Amino acid sequence: MPWAAIRAELADTAGILIDPERRRQLGGGCINEAWRVEGDPAPVFVKLNRAGLADMFAAEADGLRAILDSGSVRVPRPLCTGVAGDRAYLVLEYLAFGRGNGAAMATLGRQLAAMHRTTAPAFGWHRDNTIGSTPQVNDWTGDWVEFLRVHRLGYQYELAAANGFGGELSRLGECVKGLLSPEPGLGERLLAALDGFFSDHRPQPSLLHGDLWSGNQGVLASGEPVVFDPAVYHGDREADLAMTELFGGFGADFQAAYREAWPLDAGYGVRKVLYNLYHVLNHLNLFGGGYHGQALSMTGRLLAELGH
Repeated sequence: MPWAAIRAELADTAGILIDPERRRQLGGGCINEAWRVEGDPAPVFVKLNRAGLADMFAAEADGLRAILDSGSVRVPRPLCTGVAGDRAYLVLEYLAFGRGNGAAMATLGRQLAAMHRTTAPAFGWHRDNTIGSTPQVNDWTGDWVEFLRVHRLGYQYELAAANGFGGELSRLGECVKGLLSPEPGLGERLLAALDGFFSDHRPQPSLLHGDLWSGNQGVLASGEPVVFDPAVYHGDREADLAMTELFGGFGADFQAAYREAWPLDAGYGVRKVLYNLYHVLNHLNLFGGGYHGQALSMTGRLLAELGH
């Protein structure tokens, strides 16, 4: 275990002296080990995984810093990241959560709108990262539809075909295997038609959390909202808003406060299905066939919206 290396680095870079003997493993994560480790002057939160995933932790730390630099939503401050032996680690400020309420969620809505006003000259980010444990490609792209087609939906459809969920959903990549399809899958048809969703919507490259479901937000005992576990990039702000509705948990106060701070364009109700399809496809690729029917249904619904 890398506790000696973490202890030395924290003392040197953050002035925190941890006691690895006073550590407690935390539940709730399906990708990394998570620990609370007591320290002076404060405890820390430690994520551990195999050494080959060190870049995933470094990208997460960069994402947290980007949100911190926006001066908007509270995130746990990254303290250090690295590799010790066969283990990669990420050490964060430890935050103790209390119970959320409508006022806290309204604050989060306003803060998220402020974060989304942090923009970039193009869509993407300065490095790739992960969505869950799936690689997320963030190559800078001047056109949002092209970014969405190539680096978001297209990437996931191709991965689905490689994982055995092709056929009607996606035939991307079959030519690489020497197979010829008589007609494109639903995914290829949707990718070809994406421009139809953006005839009256011209998003700017907003700073996004990127993985904003209810499990990645909390409220401190003081009532201050917090977000964590980001998959940061610059994209359409509606992509963050859409995910807050995918699994629920944010509530009407959050939604109303965001819209008051920055109203949404007409057509969001359809585009949110498009943006949430990315996450459903990712769940299909991570967790298997239980999401196959939902991915097919969402793809078909979007094609129907365009009359295809």
